[in-house]
Formats: sequence, C-alpha cells, structure tokens
Amino acid sequence: MSVDSSLSPSLATRIPVLSAREVEVLLAWFAFDSKEEAAASLYISQTTVNTHVTRIRAKYTLVGRSARTKSQLLARAIQDGYTSLDDW
Repeated sequence: MSVDSSLSPSLATRIPVLSAREVEVLLAWFAFDSKEEAAASLYISQTTVNTHVTRIRAKYTLVGRSARTKSQLLARAIQDGYTSLDDW
C-alpha cells in the first residue's frame, strides 16, 4: 500500500507511517463486525488487535489527525491510501 504522492506536502507530512502488520490488522478489523472476529481471522488474540488499533490511533493523534472511532479510522485510511472505497 502506497501513499498517494499527489497529495500536497503539508498533508503528506501528516500521514502517519503504519507498519504492514498494522495495516493488515486495521483492514481486518474494518472487514469484520468486531475485534474478536478480526483477531480470529488473523490467528491472533483480541488483545493484540486492541494493541495495534491503539497504536494506530496514537500515530494519527501525533500528526494532529485524531481518529477516535472506527468510522474515523476508515476515513483516515482511505484519505491516506491504505485502502479505497472500491475495496469495500
């Protein structure tokens, strides 16, 4: 997953760098109704999903783009090129 290089420099510098695993966990969580289901699909614990989501939220907060809800995180992931509406 690459970040859109056509973004303005100010926005591009405000995109948190997520690890491949963080993106994988985030997208799995978006695909399921619960963190428990996402965890089962990835063969990890719900606690691990919680940890990844907490770290992702912290990264967005650090760049001044907090995302407190699942919907806000999905919007940020779409804005930042980690996923697209066509994927859903």
